[in-house]
Amino acid sequence: MLRKILDGVSAGLMITIGCSVYLACENKYVGAVMFAVALLTICYKGLSLFTGKVGYIPENHSKDAVSTLLLGLLGNAIATIGFGTLIGLALPSLKETAIGLYQAKLTQELWQTLIRAVFCGVLMYVAVSVYRDNKTIAGIVFAVPVFILSGFEHSIADMCYFAISMQASFDAFVFILVVILGNALGGMLLPILQGKLKIGKMQDNVKTEAKKDEKTN
Repeated sequence: MLRKILDGVSAGLMITIGCSVYLACENKYVGAVMFAVALLTICYKGLSLFTGKVGYIPENHSKDAVSTLLLGLLGNAIATIGFGTLIGLALPSLKETAIGLYQAKLTQELWQTLIRAVFCGVLMYVAVSVYRDNKTIAGIVFAVPVFILSGFEHSIADMCYFAISMQASFDAFVFILVVILGNALGGMLLPILQGKLKIGKMQDNVKTEAKKDEKTN
């Protein structure tokens, strides 16, 4: 349990660094590309990022997989809130930029936020699945800047931006919950459309075949 949370904390730390470099760059295109260092590290190190794992839940929604996802999300939140606050204290210029971002995000209607989050979830699944399936960073290098420049919402990054701004409100809490939901829906969208949803007997068959393979080996 602790290991799963710490993997989430580690991923959250990297997202905090990605958010910081994005805020520090005057050129948003450069900042969007540099943000990719976060997901690159997370994938190479096998860390637990909610938006990178939720897309695999339709294919594997075992108790352990769901536990890993939720404990990782907890670790993501702990890290981004904690480390983000430290960045806000240490770098006042980034705090001011984050305040502007915070205020702009909260002017959105919640339905707009949800849609933006869904599309971010799709791109995050693309980035991670292309890396895992094809052993290439192309998905990360392109998908991360695309979701940032498109104005899509990433729940863990938004937690960090809000923490750096050192602003807190009920509206911000609701905003984050909506983005988490949207990221989850978006992350699972492609796998479901591709027919990777495992339910009922299908899931049982997978487990049975896995046990047979273990005995054979």
